[in-house]
Formats: sequence, structure tokens, C-alpha cells
Amino acid sequence: MTNYPTNLSNSQWQIIAKFLDVERSRKYDLREIVNAILYVVKTGCQWRMLPGDFARWEIVYYYFSSWKKKGVWEETHESLVEKIRVKCGRNEEPSVGIIDAQSVKSTLVSSEDKGFDAGKKVKGIKRHIIVDTLGLILAVVIQSASVQDRDGAVSVVEKLTESWKKISKIFADGGYAGKLIATIKEKFKIELAIIKRDELHSFKVLPKRWIVERTFSWIDTNRQNSKNYERLNQTSVTMVHLSAIRIMLNRF
Repeated sequence: MTNYPTNLSNSQWQIIAKFLDVERSRKYDLREIVNAILYVVKTGCQWRMLPGDFARWEIVYYYFSSWKKKGVWEETHESLVEKIRVKCGRNEEPSVGIIDAQSVKSTLVSSEDKGFDAGKKVKGIKRHIIVDTLGLILAVVIQSASVQDRDGAVSVVEKLTESWKKISKIFADGGYAGKLIATIKEKFKIELAIIKRDELHSFKVLPKRWIVERTFSWIDTNRQNSKNYERLNQTSVTMVHLSAIRIMLNRF
């Protein structure tokens, strides 16, 4: 087996293996299956184009899809967020989030939620995420690129509260201002704090905003996220989770 740069180290595999049924006897080594999945995420290659020294692409995709449906990737992602936070001297559960959205071009095969972002001139989907103050992803929702940020915010905050119960404040830019502030407060008991841009046109890094923008940059280093290649929104969400998992594993 070729030692690809995306392959898990022994210590990284020990972390991932806790979420998989590794005791059961199988024809294929689950570690090599995970390595193949991470290879796709990082390189952006088609499943059918996986190098021949991995298991057959049909087998790799079967495990990827099965684990997606069972919520394995999401569970792994949330556990790693907690571990990283503790390692950095923070509480396991965050109390503050930062929200933002990224419009991403779709390809010809991707189809479930495609729209046009008139402001950014992008035809495709919108990745709506909330991160903690370390830039770790807490929630991600895929929407049509035509959805305005303030209109799509409720669904991603709702997703956030499914797993993270202690969030009391979310920072956002001016695109989320208006009635949404009262809506988030009333529905989720969370304060939506708007970070206002400097009135002058001189360059200025906005407090907190750079954290979520950096996270988008981290995600984009995985080529599978350079565009939206997926037919299903949930598969696009999983690709973001896997990208975040790769990034967090590199901290161990």
C-alpha cells in the first residue's frame, strides 16, 4: 500500500477507530477504507478514479455512504471538537459561536439545491456554518446560493442547538441584522451580536469575523470542497465534516 500524505498515522487511527466497528472480521481493513475516503476529500478525485492500491471504489463508497447515514462522521467530528477545545484549555462545550456563509459553484452533476447568488455572481449552493472562537465548525447546513444569509440563518442555528446546548451568543456581520436578531432571541434564547464594519473604506480586520473566514479557507484546502460536486445536500455536509476531521486530526 502506497504511503499517501493523506493516510492516517497510528495515533490518528486510534482516535477514528473508536467510532467504527473494528472488532468484526472483514475482507477489507477499515483503516485503508478511511484512508481512501480521506484521499478523495483531499485530492477531489472521482470515486471511480481512486488509485488501484485502495479497495475497489464501490467498496469504499459503500462504507462512506453507510457511515454517513448512521451519523458516524458527525459524531466523530463533534467528539474531536470537544477534544481540541480541552487540549486548548477551553471548556468542552462552547458558549459563543460565529456565523457566516460561503457561496460555492456547483458542477453539472450536482443538483439538489442549486441557485444563483446575485451579489457574488455564483450559481450553486451556500455553505452556512457556525464556528467556535477557535474556528472549529459547530454546525453546517447546505442551502441554495439564492438564499439570503439572514433567511438561511435560522436553520443553521437550529442545527447548532441540536448538539451544542450552552451557546448563549453568536457573532455575525451586518448581513444578519434586522428582525433576525429578535427571531433568534425568541426561538433559541441566543443573542445575535452584529459586528459592524468601519464606516471608513480603509481596510480593517473585523473582530471575530476573521475566525470564520479562516475556517472557510481551511475547508477549501481540501479540493473536494473547491466546488460542489455532490447531488445530495447531506453528502455535501459530510464532505465539510470530513474536511474538518482531517484538519483536527493534524493537531494530534
